[in-house]
Amino acid sequence: MPDTAARDALPPVFSHQEILRVFSGVALAMLMAAMDQTIVATALPTMASQFGGLDMLPWVVTAYLLTSTTTTPIYGKLSDLFGRKRVLQVAILLFLAGSVLCAMAQSMTQLILFRGLQGLGGGGLMSLAFTIIGDVVAPRERGRYQGMIGGVFALASVAGPLLGGVFTETVGWHWIFLINLPLGAAALAMTRSTLSRLPAGRTKPRIDVPGAALLTGAVTCLLIVATRGGAMGWSSPLSLGLLGAGLAMLAVFLWHERRTDEPILPLHLFRRPVVAVATPVVAVSAMVLFAGIVYLPLHLQLVRGTSATVSGLLLLPLVLGMTFGSVGGGRLIARTGRYKVFPLAGLALAGVMYALLGALPDVAGNGLWSTLILVPLGMGLGLVMPVMTVAVQNAVEQRDLGAATAAVGFFRSLGGSIGVAVFGAVFNAVVSDSLENAGLSGRAVLEHGAAALAGLAPAARAGVTATLEHGFAILFLLAAALAAVSFVMTLFLKELPLRSTRRQQGESAAVPAAEA
Repeated sequence: MPDTAARDALPPVFSHQEILRVFSGVALAMLMAAMDQTIVATALPTMASQFGGLDMLPWVVTAYLLTSTTTTPIYGKLSDLFGRKRVLQVAILLFLAGSVLCAMAQSMTQLILFRGLQGLGGGGLMSLAFTIIGDVVAPRERGRYQGMIGGVFALASVAGPLLGGVFTETVGWHWIFLINLPLGAAALAMTRSTLSRLPAGRTKPRIDVPGAALLTGAVTCLLIVATRGGAMGWSSPLSLGLLGAGLAMLAVFLWHERRTDEPILPLHLFRRPVVAVATPVVAVSAMVLFAGIVYLPLHLQLVRGTSATVSGLLLLPLVLGMTFGSVGGGRLIARTGRYKVFPLAGLALAGVMYALLGALPDVAGNGLWSTLILVPLGMGLGLVMPVMTVAVQNAVEQRDLGAATAAVGFFRSLGGSIGVAVFGAVFNAVVSDSLENAGLSGRAVLEHGAAALAGLAPAARAGVTATLEHGFAILFLLAAALAAVSFVMTLFLKELPLRSTRRQQGESAAVPAAEA
């Protein structure tokens, strides 16, 4: 078969039973990646105490973040070139190898290096899961299955802290990594059998090595500044040097991608109005999402004094809402063929709920009132991400499906990473004076949780807790403002008819952006 024909060939038609088997395999792979960040965060203080490297603790998170974010668009392009099955299984094997090595780590340096290896695999798990669903399901039906994947992500958001707390307090932190082995083995077995009918890839693939290297370098430098700039000093020579190097490599990357035949991140995709609007919406919406996933558990632990395990249980209304929003929204998309209204409704709902949490922060973790806020908040968040993936996949040609889906995943990871850093910087600025008077810092509180408050006298702890509650209120109000920004951006999203078949042509790249 000529290369152009192989490139544009559609996957075979799959029955409903085959689709469910495919979904089961990719959902297991995605569950590992989605649960990893939250389950590890719970055990970080214990690991650092055992290895005696508290100052290196943030790099355990940053190492995974850097490698997983930078490799996401690379995996998407490789899956277009070499086929989804082969690339996904490589990602799973890398993730499992990193997991085993992390469990065997004997120092913080080893743990950081092995987390980076784990991130090399994790970067492909989520984006390839969405891409494979796009391969086997027509765009109009895609929301139903991708909504279910959104439910998997929501489940992982709560199950991660819960399992992390249980493992750390009982059998030991090593099991937060070893739990990936049975999940990964099952995912490998299921994908081996269920993905065999997907196309094997192009006959003469060409890899854009310079583009991959430039993108990796640029994102690494910029993410280090975003996540560690506060610790290094925003105006320090190191921060400014990394920022300059990152921007320079990004400029060269964009110049290079315009001139190569098989770009890692095809820039022509961003000339399509849907992609041009959806990717920044995903980035800002990820900031809104991570405000709840990361800082609501911290609020419960620091202000309410709950354990990591109990805070996970108290967030069940949030995960139930996200699951209902993802699954329900997907089914409504399949039924109506419309998708723009759902992220608009979700962002409006999330913005209102965050505003209520900001105005009344004491209701979080307060029984019925907490449920009445967290369920709608979760529903709103669950209506955004899967829908944007459907919109982008519907707008591109089959040959670009992997790269386009990975671009959505890349902007989601980038937005979430920057969002966590921005929220942390704002929190630190709001509470720094009061915490310094108590001998603490906002960064120490965010990194070590309730353990940072354990040595304070009751009176001092009460004052610090009040300050922390004010800081979290500011964060929730900031999340509400970002939801409003994302809502306005979504108004410009062009709504294309969702195709009922997996035809090649997507949105015409010639459509002016003003028509979006």
